[in-house]
Amino acid sequence: MASFPRRPSSGIKVIIVGAGFAGVAAAIECDRKGHSVVLLEKAANIEEITRFGDIISFDPNGARNFERWPGVIEAMQKIARQTTWLDLYHWKGPFVTRQSFEGEKSWGPRINGHRGELYSIIHQHAVDRGLDMRMGQRVTDYFEDEEKAGVIVNGEEMVADVVIAAEGVRSRGRKIVLGFDDKPKSSGYAVYRSWFSGDAIKDNPRLKHLVEGDSHCGWIGPDLHFLASSLKNGKEFNWVFTHVDDGNIEESWQFPGRVEDCLKYVEGWAPIVQEIVRSTPKDGRLIDHKLVFRDPLPTFISPKTRIALIGDAAHPFLPTSIQGASQSIEDGVVLAACLEMAGKRETPLAVRAYEKIRYERVHKAQATGVKTREKWHKANWDEIAKTPEAIHLTREAWLLNFDSEKDCYERFEEVAKDLRGERARL
Repeated sequence: MASFPRRPSSGIKVIIVGAGFAGVAAAIECDRKGHSVVLLEKAANIEEITRFGDIISFDPNGARNFERWPGVIEAMQKIARQTTWLDLYHWKGPFVTRQSFEGEKSWGPRINGHRGELYSIIHQHAVDRGLDMRMGQRVTDYFEDEEKAGVIVNGEEMVADVVIAAEGVRSRGRKIVLGFDDKPKSSGYAVYRSWFSGDAIKDNPRLKHLVEGDSHCGWIGPDLHFLASSLKNGKEFNWVFTHVDDGNIEESWQFPGRVEDCLKYVEGWAPIVQEIVRSTPKDGRLIDHKLVFRDPLPTFISPKTRIALIGDAAHPFLPTSIQGASQSIEDGVVLAACLEMAGKRETPLAVRAYEKIRYERVHKAQATGVKTREKWHKANWDEIAKTPEAIHLTREAWLLNFDSEKDCYERFEEVAKDLRGERARL
């Protein structure tokens, strides 16, 4: 087993529920900082997690953390999309503008790739670190008191100093935090996503240029935007479009989509867009994913501050934010660092500090998703003709040029002091 840098043991025991990106990242960060971790995942094996999905993006604020995990960022960059731009088109076909991301290189790496493949790299690093990851573990409830927290897993109690709920939007941990079961609400939008081999279109005269190397482009129209990209030098291709949802709420990454249904939404659009959809092979992956949301939570932590929500369990993001994955990584980084700084005797303080440090930033980041969607779906083309860059993705330094670990270390003592003062006044 490889040896990795690790802080001295903190004596803090952590249970993490959910082994998606948020959970595995939190486990790695807790291990780095000297905590003892058990990671519980309901899936029976890793293949159940990696076999589905399509493109996932980590902006510099998220991807910079992978640089601290030996070998991870290098492995990711080998399979990631190599473009440093986004070409944007009017929905009828005319080219509008190219947005370059070259200037962001000083902020850190950007990683865009297949979620299953990128996840496998992180998971393998966790395995190499020797983390205690247990598959086939179904958590049915959470509990806590002044001294400990725990879960009911496969019918038995398991306890620790802290429990981290990283199960996504359906997390059972939300109930102990909120005090009630909250139901999802329709966002009013849904997403079709597809991923297939570039070979399916390499001989198509209309589309072959999209897989002659890596590409990244989008078509913007009324209440719909369509994005397509290729990676691995054009060997793999994916497309996705967000549209008004006219169906029932269904939270699933595995709801099958049909090409003929997709074509109805892009009727009258640029011929190339219709051709991309029409060329989706029958053995390609095509899913219809309903976008749901939950009202911003009043808190991410439980009443006795022994249980914390991270990732989608705490704050679901719209895809147009391009920040959901990165913010989930930041969560784990900050919570692990807070536990390190507070120490075992003040574990509840660490959990409170995590929320204090993350809350405002996360909600500000969430708002960018709605802002981008409205900018695209309600585009004023007369104005854009004068200033094409108005349709560019908003890329701001406060969000992207950010080191969550450094920020936490710098702010922790001040935040902890304020929290101790609040507690003393109660």
